[in-house]
Amino acid sequence: MKITINQAPQYAGQEVTIGGWLLQKRGSGKLQFLQLRDGTGFMQGVVVKANDEALFDTAKGLNQETSMYVTGMIKEDERSSFGYEMEVSGIEIIQSAEGYPITPKEHGPEFLLDNRHLWLRSRKQHAVMNIRNQIIKSTYDFYFDNGFKKIDSPILTSSSPEGTTELFHTKYFDEDAYLSQSGQLYAEAAAMAHGKVFTFGPTFRAEKSKTRRHLIEFWMIEPEMAFYNHEDSLVVQEQYVQYLAENVLENCKLDLEALGRDTTALEKIKAPFPRISYTDAIELLHKKGFDDIEWGDDFGSPHETEIANSFDQPVFIVNYPKAIKSFYMSTNPEDPRTVLCADLIAPEGYGEIIGGSERISDYDELKERIVESGLNADAYEWYLDLRKYGTVPHSGFGLGLERAVAWFSGVQHVRETAPFPRLLNRLYP
Repeated sequence: MKITINQAPQYAGQEVTIGGWLLQKRGSGKLQFLQLRDGTGFMQGVVVKANDEALFDTAKGLNQETSMYVTGMIKEDERSSFGYEMEVSGIEIIQSAEGYPITPKEHGPEFLLDNRHLWLRSRKQHAVMNIRNQIIKSTYDFYFDNGFKKIDSPILTSSSPEGTTELFHTKYFDEDAYLSQSGQLYAEAAAMAHGKVFTFGPTFRAEKSKTRRHLIEFWMIEPEMAFYNHEDSLVVQEQYVQYLAENVLENCKLDLEALGRDTTALEKIKAPFPRISYTDAIELLHKKGFDDIEWGDDFGSPHETEIANSFDQPVFIVNYPKAIKSFYMSTNPEDPRTVLCADLIAPEGYGEIIGGSERISDYDELKERIVESGLNADAYEWYLDLRKYGTVPHSGFGLGLERAVAWFSGVQHVRETAPFPRLLNRLYP
């Protein structure tokens, strides 16, 4: 009977066949221990020389990443985190791999990224992708269970949601077009039709990746909610992040263990999250000895890390200066210098996980902000229409998938969490 490794616990005491690859092996004069993987998990296969000397010799000669069918008895093994192993009685080699470049020795990050198509097979990278997959599943579950509809926004757009020049330019027949920075503006249009929606797709930034936190291409989850003010949106953000943390902790135990992840910080993620205003955050930084930032400046990585270290949970920094935020954010009525927005900063130095705001709902105010920002008002005419025909208060936010995966996984580089990152002028064929 053919099964997969993750099904092995259901077949304890039975002989089965598994198709997989040899991750690595070790042995003695009497035993060969084969570390097997099949995409669903990892399991040890044991070959006993006394049982079958020819089979033992076959196992001893296997190379790393050789593909094969392995047959044997599934047995409980309390010493392994998986809890089961196979006593091997047969090996059918499909292809004997030769010279696999990623050996058990240490390799530098550039070498591993150049071999990303193979590095994905490693135990830790497998664990990261499992966590990424769980976050994706949990995202759909959370939003569908809470009455959101998924919409798909265009990848090619005629304008910039963020109002910047960091866009990948192309031609759409005889018109200028750009790779999307965000699905937000289109999600706002959909929210006026469906109430609560979310987009989930690739986004692009035409800037070189200069830190471990940034990618040129990444995936973004962006909910938009009609009749939701800024405070309402913050509650959704808290609930969503807590839900993700709970699901990762519950369903990715072996993956977190494989990564050596200290789960203490994840276990503390419980709503409501602490909040600090931008103005108070600047004062906090000055008290901590930071003299390289003043009111009106945006935070850098060291600033965000220091602010996060002052709390034991993710923290919202709210009400940033209007001048450093996007044109569509509503003015804060309590301080017109600022807008009704928030960045959710993760602990442990992982930086901004979510950025969100209440959107301007007044036609005249939005048009004025578009002009003030130096944007072409004609390109945003359709966006302004949303304020002409039945405008309502509405809010939304975006969560960067790769950065969230890095945080939950405890890995140091965001680019480790993307299956095939395009960064630093490296393009994969």
